[in-house]
Amino acid sequence: MLSYQHSYHAGNLADVQKHTLLAWTLDYLTQKDKPLTYIETHAGRGLYDLAGLEAEKTGEAAQGIARLEAGFAADHPYRRSLAGVRAMHDARAYPGSPLLAAMGLRESDVMHLAELHPQEHAALAALLAPWGAHVQKRDGFEMALAITPPTPRRGMLLIDPSYEVKADYQTIPKVIGQVARKWNVGIIALWYPILTDGLHEGMLRALMAAHPEALRHELRFPPVRDGHRMVGSGIWMLNPPFGIEAECARLDALFKGLGHA
Repeated sequence: MLSYQHSYHAGNLADVQKHTLLAWTLDYLTQKDKPLTYIETHAGRGLYDLAGLEAEKTGEAAQGIARLEAGFAADHPYRRSLAGVRAMHDARAYPGSPLLAAMGLRESDVMHLAELHPQEHAALAALLAPWGAHVQKRDGFEMALAITPPTPRRGMLLIDPSYEVKADYQTIPKVIGQVARKWNVGIIALWYPILTDGLHEGMLRALMAAHPEALRHELRFPPVRDGHRMVGSGIWMLNPPFGIEAECARLDALFKGLGHA
């Protein structure tokens, strides 16, 4: 299934959580003078227009980054990347996680990105060409299993599917288990939606049973419109970097400032 288009959801509350922790983690990793590998399994197009018809139709960015950005210090890695993207494009541009990662990486670092949707893949490949990213039109789980452990061995894997395919909830714990056995030093981050039907719960039980030391951070918020099933989002992370718990606590406080738990 290739019907999902993130243009409708870019900059929403879930993106703020995911992108804050991604930018913070990469900033932490790049403080050490050693190259790293960044891998992403479901990359999307990488750049979104918050003034576009899709974003205006849902209003999710207006409820997300538009309300929360002022809560980040100007030197926070997430806000620095947002400013850099706007300077390169325009004031309403918003980076997806591949571009956000590219903004934080160095010339010595390596990017591997997968995206199956033909138009999204073409846009992503053109966008990330100046960074020398390896962009594949390939199933992201297959790519992750094929290239791990990567070179350089330090680094991070982000798994961020749309969950259109319900089998993903059963597939992900298996894929993470295989990758973790091959790449025991890699940071493995998984984003997941918290839906009213609780589809994520079985996946999280399996992940925590296999990896009880992993970080689990969840945020709850009201549905953005009547009938919308997403009531929160989560990040699960294996081998989390030192200090990320404090960043999660800052996110908690920021969301509570909006009246969200």
